[in-house]
Amino acid sequence: MKNPGVAAVLSFFFAGLGQIYNGQVGKGVGIMVAYFFSILLMFVFIGFITTPVLWIWGMVDAYRTAERMNQEG
Repeated sequence: MKNPGVAAVLSFFFAGLGQIYNGQVGKGVGIMVAYFFSILLMFVFIGFITTPVLWIWGMVDAYRTAERMNQEG
């Protein structure tokens, strides 16, 4: 059983960590890499849009994935 709240909080503190907690290591690392490049894009201002979107999406995805994993068994 995965705790959806823990997954969301982990992603709150570091994007992709909630996915790793859920066992989706590849997805978590992918989000971490995308988040890193998104932060770099802040130098050309597009990162001010992409960084919060990735951060919020990571939290929501980690929460929903943990819920779905618990329902599946």
